[in-house]
Amino acid sequence: MPALGADMEVGTIIEWLVKPGDVVKRGDIIAVVDTEKATIEVEVFDTGIIENILILEGEKVPIGTVLAVISSEGAPSRAPEAKPVPPAQPRLAVVPTPVRPPTPLAAPPRPIAKPVAAPPHLRISPLAMRVAAELKVDLATVKGTGLQGAITRADVERAAKAAQAAPPAAQKAPSAPEAAPPLAATAMAAAELRKPAPLTRPTVTPEERRASMRRAIAAAMSRSKREIPHYYLSTQIDMRRATAWLTAENLKRPVTERTLYSVLLLKAVAIAVREYPEMNGFWRDGAFSPSDAVHVGVAISLHQGGGLIAPAIHDVDKKTLPEIMVDLRELVKRVRATVLRSSEIADATITVTSLGEQGVESVFGIIYPPQVALVGFGKIIERPWAADGMIGARPIMTATLAADHRASDGHRGALFLCAIDRILQEPEKL
Repeated sequence: MPALGADMEVGTIIEWLVKPGDVVKRGDIIAVVDTEKATIEVEVFDTGIIENILILEGEKVPIGTVLAVISSEGAPSRAPEAKPVPPAQPRLAVVPTPVRPPTPLAAPPRPIAKPVAAPPHLRISPLAMRVAAELKVDLATVKGTGLQGAITRADVERAAKAAQAAPPAAQKAPSAPEAAPPLAATAMAAAELRKPAPLTRPTVTPEERRASMRRAIAAAMSRSKREIPHYYLSTQIDMRRATAWLTAENLKRPVTERTLYSVLLLKAVAIAVREYPEMNGFWRDGAFSPSDAVHVGVAISLHQGGGLIAPAIHDVDKKTLPEIMVDLRELVKRVRATVLRSSEIADATITVTSLGEQGVESVFGIIYPPQVALVGFGKIIERPWAADGMIGARPIMTATLAADHRASDGHRGALFLCAIDRILQEPEKL
């Protein structure tokens, strides 16, 4: 179970998207995990073959628990090192036999069918929708056994088997009623083997979800303030050139392709940390580990009661402003749907929080461990400003820095903030 953030202690396997024998490559999504903050799609970081799955769907386990065994392609893994959980072996040996026919493993891959439209408000994974299209299963007739009643691939497969078993039973009902019980008993037995854990797990209400999220956030921030020696700096940035340039650029583009000024801020921070790498990385095992990549975490608030998630946009320093805007738009959409990828949660090397749209002039954030810095931006306000010997009204924004004194000091932090200011004075170079 990967550690998907400093505020995560346990996770629940909602659904496995692979089975023993499947070939996976780095970056593939192999499972869906539910945490206190969101539903996370877990990516694999090795290429090989799924040799064994040790944790069943519906089980809640702490971070660090071995979920599955992946062997190098063509080479079986060594059993002693895998250390599979003893109770899981009997269940895994029994479950595949009644539920999944052996033929798909030997048969060539089936063409991907166009996913069927799910009924409104139906909780279902994309894989289950695809399987339903392939097996021609009506989702409205399928009872979900996943988290909060979500329909899983196993639910769809059971419904397909039940539909196939129904016609023979109907034909023999008048003359041979004794033939139906074995089929019904087999279907019921297969269903019972798969349903116990999800059915016995209580449904998580929105209120309970919000309460658990607040506890997780409080635990992570308490740890941060307790363990990290924060220091804080702030500066005011003249945004006249940046806003004027962005306005002119946006007038050249369709409304749907226009860029928010927050994208300029993300790019400016990404370029500045290249000059001051002690702001970009992690404090682990008593030492600072700088990161070669610049993955900027973006603090995004959740709707329906609040909460905060800071997933990463990868390689911001190497992307154009339109590319960052596309990534930001998609990231916000998936955060609001509470479906994210594990790399987005775990990869951020520095975090940016902007509360300007909420009318806040400045924000002094708390560092998200194991990161060592957080940059905050407030709203742009018209203020009196002296420039070139003249006083006039300028759009001014307050930028702040919360940094870890173990990795840097105030002198370097001040230079880092000044670098952000300097970069924003030349927006055309972004």
